[in-house]
This record gives sequence, structure tokens and C-alpha cells, in this order.
Amino acid sequence: MSPKESPRRLFLKQALALSAVTVAPTILTKVASGITLPTTSLASANERVNLACCGIGNRGAEIINALYNTGLANIVALCDTDMGAPHTLKILEKFPDVPRFQDFREMFDKMGSQIDAVSVGVPDHSHFPITMLAMSLGKHVYVEKPMARTFNEIELMMKAEKKYKVAAQMGNQGHSDANYFQFKAWVEAGIIKDVTAITAHMNSARRWHGWDTGITRFPDGQPVPGTLDWDTWLGVVHHHDYHKDFINGQWRCWYDFGLGALGDWGAHIIDTAHEFLNLGLPYEVSPVKLEGHNPFFFPQSSTLSFKFPKRGKMPPVEITWYDGVNNIPQVPEGYGVSELDPNIPPTSTGKIQPAKLNPGKIIYSKELTFKGGSHGSTLSIIPEEKAKEMAGKLPEVPKSPSNHFKNFLQACKGLEKCRSSFEVAGPLSQVFTLGVMAQRLNTKLEINRKTKQITNNKMANEMLVGLPPRKGWEQYYKL
Repeated sequence: MSPKESPRRLFLKQALALSAVTVAPTILTKVASGITLPTTSLASANERVNLACCGIGNRGAEIINALYNTGLANIVALCDTDMGAPHTLKILEKFPDVPRFQDFREMFDKMGSQIDAVSVGVPDHSHFPITMLAMSLGKHVYVEKPMARTFNEIELMMKAEKKYKVAAQMGNQGHSDANYFQFKAWVEAGIIKDVTAITAHMNSARRWHGWDTGITRFPDGQPVPGTLDWDTWLGVVHHHDYHKDFINGQWRCWYDFGLGALGDWGAHIIDTAHEFLNLGLPYEVSPVKLEGHNPFFFPQSSTLSFKFPKRGKMPPVEITWYDGVNNIPQVPEGYGVSELDPNIPPTSTGKIQPAKLNPGKIIYSKELTFKGGSHGSTLSIIPEEKAKEMAGKLPEVPKSPSNHFKNFLQACKGLEKCRSSFEVAGPLSQVFTLGVMAQRLNTKLEINRKTKQITNNKMANEMLVGLPPRKGWEQYYKL
């Protein structure tokens, strides 16, 4: 270690180096090798959208059912790296005659001409290659949040959405529910204005293992289940030996595979404020508190500060993010009861459990304070006396013409526009990647919003792109 190199910086370098072991190149399909298949046109107003599904267990299964239940989709292909896992069986039983694949490249190779759109309900690190290949073939994409794992991957996905002119929707489903339309209407009516601070909090348990936060290496490898295609599961990420704590939701704990609690829940809590307050990228992100900081997986608790500049006539805003069971933010006088929204869908480990403070946000403006939950939960003005005073001044809020899944399929048919298109969801997801980088490095980041570069930390700026993809997976970054 050089005299100027801190133990933290060296530790991170070692962690990144452990992730950088290459393996033999994967076998490329004809599609991945550059032989394109015919693109598909929009399904007509009377036709169902032919949908291929990547990720068919846990959250992926919920996405498939939600899209299918609209009555607007035919399920034409099922793809999962583990077709024998218990969590995939219900979808396989529901669609017994649908062709099955373990590798999305083979699926596109053999069935590309029969596919209009693709759902992507897989771990964060695998969103990018599936989505980029789909869009390059003219397929519409529904991608679970967050859009991708790195800042640069999200940037490329936003550009591809425009280049290939496809419908692209990120799966923060509250963006098609009551909160979306209420927030929009209240901003347009001047009820929400001059916002200066937002407290965003997720204080339910989101850690799946109780490992010591002082670990200095990845866990020892275990035998790969016979039904799992581990090589395809790893995708663009450098080689890791298989371990049960890398899969089935637990991938979200690890920096190499996911974006932690912030990427998981930020898209359901910060989304409408980010869009309708025109926040874009922050100019500064700082870790305020990191309990159990570790360069391999996420802290037990985090408090992060995101500072956004003045935008037109809107004043600067600071968003403070809290996660961790005991990392509870202070609430203002008159806050009232913290309700748990019954519409919040189950997590990969079961129904979300009530916490000391349930998932949500507090929005502070110069004149009013608002309390809100997660997903589609609507805002209320607090304290109650102020809400009563404002009741007659509130605008009528239109009802949603379609839930998030129907909205996507209608967009595939040219009848609606995706409400959480990559153009909208991309900058939001990039905010999460910046927050995760501040967590991982345990340092303040200063960002040039115009050039999209980090100006005060060379290593952090390199992490916007991240490690080169694993050998055999480079082509998705060139589509």
C-alpha cells in the first residue's frame, strides 16, 4: 500500500480485483454474433401482444401474471436460467405448452420472429444484456426496476430506446396508480411547489443473511444445482463461484449483482417527486451514516444525502434516504399514524412486514408538508388541521386509464405512451447507482450534471462504467 492510499481504498481495489477473474467465452448464438432477425411491427388494436418472458419465478412470475391478466398478451416463450427451481414451477404449470429456454440468446435465435415484446424480471445485473438485445431486434421491453446495475448501462439503454423506437417500461408500477396522477395534478395546480427537502425511508428488513460485515472475500463456492445454468445467470458479471447466497433475492445484497434497498425501493418512493419536480441528476451525493460498511455487500443501515440544484423557478432540493430496521428518520409534528399500504406487492421473501416506520416519504415545501407511502399510495397534507384548511383548494385528480402492465401493452400497440419509459426512468435509476457508489466507497461524490462525470474521485468516475464485461459478453455494449 502506498503512503497515500487509505486502507478503505485498497480494500475496495482488492474487492474489485476479486470480481475480475475471466472465464472461457460463452458460445454466441447467431443473434449475438451479429446476424439479426426480422423485426416485428406493432400488434394491431385488436391483436394480443406476443410476449416472451425472461425470469419466471418470484417477481418475474408476478410480472408474467400481471401482464397476462390484462387480456392483451399471449405468452409465447418462457426463459429462466433455472427451470427446475421450486419458484418457477407455477408458471411452467400455468403455461405447459409454451416453449422453454434457459438462455435468452437461444430464445431470440429460435423464436425472434414470433416475439413482439419481452418481460425482464431477473436480477439487476442481467437486465442490461437481455434488454439491449431485445431492443436491437425491435422488441418492446418491460424491465423490472431498477433499469440496470451501472450508470453507463442505463445511459446505453436510454439511447437504445430512442434508436430502436420501441416501447420501454421500467416496472415501478406505482407510476400508473393514484400517486402518479395525484402528484402530477397537485404540481400543475401549484399545491406542491417550492419543495426544499424530502425524507425517503424504507425501514423494513431487507437483509437476507446475517454474515459478519467484516468479511474480506466472497464465500467459498458450492456445487451448482443440476437445473441451474450458472454461466448464463452470471451474464456480464465477472466469474464468481456459485453460492446459494447469490441467488433467489439474496443477489440484491451484493454490489456485484444488485443496487440494494435503494435500488429496490427508491423507485417506488422517490419516483413521482423525481419526475414532476424535474430533479434529474444530483450534483452531490454523500453517505451520512453507513452501519456495517463493507465493500462486498450493502450496509445493515444507510443514510444518504442527494443534493439537487435549483431548476428554473424551483429551489434546490435535498433528498435524504434512510434504510435499515433501526435507522428511523425524525418525523414532523402532526405526522400521525404510519400506515402500511395493503397494495404493496410481496417481496421475493414474502409479504412486506410492518416496520417501526413503514415505507414512504415526507415532502417539505416552503408552505406545506406532505406525507406519502410507497408504490401508488397517495399523499396527504399534514398536520390534519392544515389538510382540512386546504381541502377546498385541491384539484380533481383523474383516474388512471390503465395499470402499469396494461399501459405497457397498450404502448406496444401504439395506443398509449409508457409512463415510466426509459427516458423518464433512466435518470431516476442513475440517481440510485450514484447513491450505491457513495455507499460502496463510503465517500462524498461531486457530479457534473452536464457531462455526467464525477469530478472529485477518479475511481468513482471509472465506476460509472464499471469493470469490463466478462469475455463473451462485450457485444451488448455495442448494440
